[in-house]
Amino acid sequence: MVLGMLIDFDHLLATPIFDSNRCSINFHPLHSYYAIVVYLLLLLPKQTRLIGLGLVIHIIADSVDCLFMT
Repeated sequence: MVLGMLIDFDHLLATPIFDSNRCSINFHPLHSYYAIVVYLLLLLPKQTRLIGLGLVIHIIADSVDCLFMT
C-alpha cells in the first residue's frame, strides 16, 4: 500500500513542482481520469487488489485536498 505513494513522482514534471492552489486530479499524468479508471480496474483481480486499493486511497486523499483548497 505504501507503493501507492509512488504516483506522486509525476509532480516532478510540473512547473512549479508544488503549488498549494493547484488540484492534482486531472493535472498530473498519473492523476488523470484515465489513470483513475485503470486504478479502479486494478481492484477487480485478486492479484492486483492491494495495489489498486493503495492507488484509489491515494486518489481519494488527493480529491479531498481539492475540495478544501483556498
